Amino acid sequence: MTGMRLKLAVLGAVLGGAALTLTAVPATAEAGITDEVTMSLAKNGTLHVVEKIDGSSGELKRTFLTRTRYDDNNDRLYQISNVKGGTLTGDVLSMKAPGTVEYDVKGAVTAAGDIEELRWFAVNGWSQPVTKATVTVTGPGQVQNLSCFAGALTSAIGCTSASMDHGATEAVFEQQNLGAGQALTVVVGYAKGSTSGTPILERRFSLAGAFTLNAVTGGALAALLVLLLGGVALLYWTRGRDARVVGHDHGKVAPVQNGHFSPPDGVRPGQIGTLVDEQADVVDVTATIVDLAVRGYLRIDEQPRQTYDAPDWTLVRLPNAPVNALLPYEKALYDAIFDGRDVVLLSQLSGSFASHLGKVRDALYADVVTQGWFARRPDTERTRWTVAGVVLIVVGLLATVALAWFTTYGLLGLAVVIAGGALAAGGPYMPAKTAKGSAALAHTLGFREYLFSGDLGEVPEQHRVELFSRYLPYAVIFDGVEHWSRVVASVTGNGHQADNLYWYHGPAEWDLSKFAGSMRTFTTTTSGAISASRQFRTL
Repeated sequence: MTGMRLKLAVLGAVLGGAALTLTAVPATAEAGITDEVTMSLAKNGTLHVVEKIDGSSGELKRTFLTRTRYDDNNDRLYQISNVKGGTLTGDVLSMKAPGTVEYDVKGAVTAAGDIEELRWFAVNGWSQPVTKATVTVTGPGQVQNLSCFAGALTSAIGCTSASMDHGATEAVFEQQNLGAGQALTVVVGYAKGSTSGTPILERRFSLAGAFTLNAVTGGALAALLVLLLGGVALLYWTRGRDARVVGHDHGKVAPVQNGHFSPPDGVRPGQIGTLVDEQADVVDVTATIVDLAVRGYLRIDEQPRQTYDAPDWTLVRLPNAPVNALLPYEKALYDAIFDGRDVVLLSQLSGSFASHLGKVRDALYADVVTQGWFARRPDTERTRWTVAGVVLIVVGLLATVALAWFTTYGLLGLAVVIAGGALAAGGPYMPAKTAKGSAALAHTLGFREYLFSGDLGEVPEQHRVELFSRYLPYAVIFDGVEHWSRVVASVTGNGHQADNLYWYHGPAEWDLSKFAGSMRTFTTTTSGAISASRQFRTL
């Protein structure tokens, strides 16, 4: 029995020892590679690197760190070239292990006080852990100082060991157990002037830096603004000013001759509107419709309405009207109104009328050129310079982006944008009248003064209705409808109140005392109908 107990005790001790032995054996470490690095710094500042990789087989990848922050405005670049023993795609090196790879690095040297400092991430970015790394560095002179850091790229922890030989011509670094992606950074100092190497810097983009305002950029901006805005002003002075009028008497205008109306220079209301503001717009078309009625081409019949009905008018084509005597823009408007019919409600002027209005506008612009008042169509001239200004704005924006991205002169691009904006804003003022156009405008303005002066002279009663009616379309252009409607309503051929005019008929129980209100509403409604058309919507 005693022997049996002894045997059991011995067996337990053996098993317990075996268990302790098994417990004490460390877990197998993760597989990794060894990296033996040899670096040689040449006098031109190029670092030649040879890496011998062992301890693994198959394809390996290494991601180089080629950009770091240098200061507040610049990044530091490291350029890798002449790769042998592997393939470099972007910043990623691919190679077969075991094997040897070599390459050159530029930009690894920078001045640091009284020395030149070589700094390179000798081991970093490997796709596998590095169980052991050794780095040997030789250079063009004696080593002045050395240091190394291991771990994360921002680590300040020193490497396992760093030393130099007795002649200070060679520095040796060693590090154990770097994780995948971790780095061993080596720093070796040499005497100043040992190499011609310099850091490669690239400006980091920032809005503050891109639009730096200093003596240089401010002076350049001011000079460019003066040059560009002066050019725009000169352009307007030479191309956009109306020609001067010499030898014309603009103060004396007598549109009443022998009891008949004679507009200054024979200018029609639509022509006057385009001449004055250099635009074929809504009021010009409205005035022309009234003028066609007054001159006997159509009649305006006001429709009866109840209290809450919208006002409406019938436009009636008059027979035997000398349509062939109309000017091209008047004929285009006349055709747009009737379009093959003899009667049309103003409220029904849509569809084909709107499509024809573009022809009316084009004919008005062509007419002022035909009259010799403008050398070129005002709308074309406005568009040309406005588009040029917009193009200059786009060029300025592109220049601003380029200058801001690559330099600190982004402000200069803004000067081009400002000049383009000035040119685009000045585009509407670029149409210039000829000497003949300026003379016609002067006569027109004189006529406007006469029209509103109240001094109408002695007009025979038999001519008053026709004469004052002929004034009315021009009053539409000059925004005097209310005044002249009352003048027209106040007289008839025999000096007595009448129910209708020869060109304007009202509904039952309507008389000329209501004409001023009717005419004001008619012109407003007509202008609204025209402005609903795309051709005149934005004018």
